[in-house]
Amino acid sequence: MKLGFHLIYLLVIYANFFTELAQAQSLPVGTTVLEDAYRRAQLLGEIDSSISFTSRPIFPTESMKVSNTFDPIGSPDRDRLIKTDAIFRFAKGKGKVQLLPFTWQQQYNTDHPYSLNDGPMIPARGYQTLISGGFYGKYGPLSIQFRPEYIYAENKDYQGFYKQMDDNKWFGYYEIQSFSDLPEKFGTKSYKKLLWGQSSIRLTFGSISIGLSNENLWWGPGMRNSLVMSNTADGFSHYTLNTVKPIRTAIGSFEGQIIAGRLENSGFDVPDTMRTYAAWDNYRIYQRKRDEWRYINAMVLSYQPKWIPGLFIGITRSFTKYGSQKDSSFRAMFPVFYPLERKKQPDLPNRPKGPDQRVSTFIRWLCVPENAEVYFEFMRENQPESWRDFTLMPAYSSAYIFGLRKMIPLNRHKGQYIQVNLELTELEQTNANPDWLYRYLYTNKTVTQGYTNNGQLLGAGIGPGSNMQSLTISWIKGLKTIGLQLERYVHNNDFQNVSIRDMRAPWVDLSATGIIEWNWHNLLLSAKLENVLSYNYEHFYRPQNPTSGLFFEPGINQYNFQAQIGMTYTF
Repeated sequence: MKLGFHLIYLLVIYANFFTELAQAQSLPVGTTVLEDAYRRAQLLGEIDSSISFTSRPIFPTESMKVSNTFDPIGSPDRDRLIKTDAIFRFAKGKGKVQLLPFTWQQQYNTDHPYSLNDGPMIPARGYQTLISGGFYGKYGPLSIQFRPEYIYAENKDYQGFYKQMDDNKWFGYYEIQSFSDLPEKFGTKSYKKLLWGQSSIRLTFGSISIGLSNENLWWGPGMRNSLVMSNTADGFSHYTLNTVKPIRTAIGSFEGQIIAGRLENSGFDVPDTMRTYAAWDNYRIYQRKRDEWRYINAMVLSYQPKWIPGLFIGITRSFTKYGSQKDSSFRAMFPVFYPLERKKQPDLPNRPKGPDQRVSTFIRWLCVPENAEVYFEFMRENQPESWRDFTLMPAYSSAYIFGLRKMIPLNRHKGQYIQVNLELTELEQTNANPDWLYRYLYTNKTVTQGYTNNGQLLGAGIGPGSNMQSLTISWIKGLKTIGLQLERYVHNNDFQNVSIRDMRAPWVDLSATGIIEWNWHNLLLSAKLENVLSYNYEHFYRPQNPTSGLFFEPGINQYNFQAQIGMTYTF
């Protein structure tokens, strides 16, 4: 980390030469109530329509000219529970220190884990809590954001992959576990961790910011899932060069980010590392992973053509490998500027080659007059051999997200809307894919932790081979939201097709969730109450009446209730 200390030293030196105020205060990815409120405001034409919302965290003080990132409506002092904005200025107004919001998030699962886009929270049964707070300081172009996170999870025991499964199914299950760091359980005791959280140190000049950060990232237009970068895992340390507002040119505006960072391992193994496969002379089927940190280089770039207002097109790219495999060459440090590498060698087609990698393209079309948006993202993890290869099998190692949102004004109630969100995510591979060794997205046979950090996915949180259809209908008024979310979540259909091979046994969750987001004085309150019915939990089909003789006898299902309650106090 010597390079990090040198960077911090240079930032301090440069700050003495530049006194122009530069906010560069970010709104952390996943901030309840506020984050989506900013995006809704764009649909209503209340903020700049050239902001893409495809590279987050966003920087509202720079891109939207609000004076307080966490108080977009500018609440007067009389509406505050404590009559202070907790901002302290110094050096004749050239610098300031501000207390950041105090946030307390809680979660409870009654039967088994249900986890998606919740940052450092882990997939666990029982009670879980996340606490964060801190301060933001700036002097000239130098800014420091210190916002650590503390996580505690009760981490109760629960039913995992069933021991009654036969060897073929266990072999397929370990095929995924051996090449991804996605532990079934995060140990057998309560889980506690103190993290750097949403902390950063930056130099910001105009539209550009450079620095060292540990913040969560979200790339692409998706709202429920993102293919390359989401906040399902906790943030990781990375150097960053990014825009804080659109760069305007004669041909349109640009936004983007490029990072170089470090990914960590969870340290948790599968429950039974000694399991063998009888068909292969009791071959031990679980392969231990390399205990080494991983280097990640990734980027996102979006462009809004000057001639088509509201249209955003972009690309994301990520590349990971073990730290010991990285040298000081430009190609080793910044492989995202080079094409995807093939994962197969011509002479040994089933042997893995190369790093963990992926590329996606996306489009977001914002239509302010209609208070609506449509978006699409397509990802691929392997380079096609040729244009003909891509034409014949474009879906090979691919995934996509499609979504739309529409806000319908209630004419008799000024400022109130009915909002409809629809999003489809497809990670399942087609049956036309002949190379089943590379069937599972986000897994890798060379970088055997796959695309993860601390045991959770960096990409779409639904996981390899999974699909999700999500529909949300909400009443909206300012920062206030009351909604109902209906979802169908298909767990790893690739595993179902390759190893389970029983048409009665797909693991499908149907859920209905009540959502409330509310602001009261300078408190932001949120609650989600989710009822989940799991058909064939863990792909295990158990007929309710084994003696009925019916092939499609209804199976035994499991029920989980999840409660999420959050409170944020903004100064």
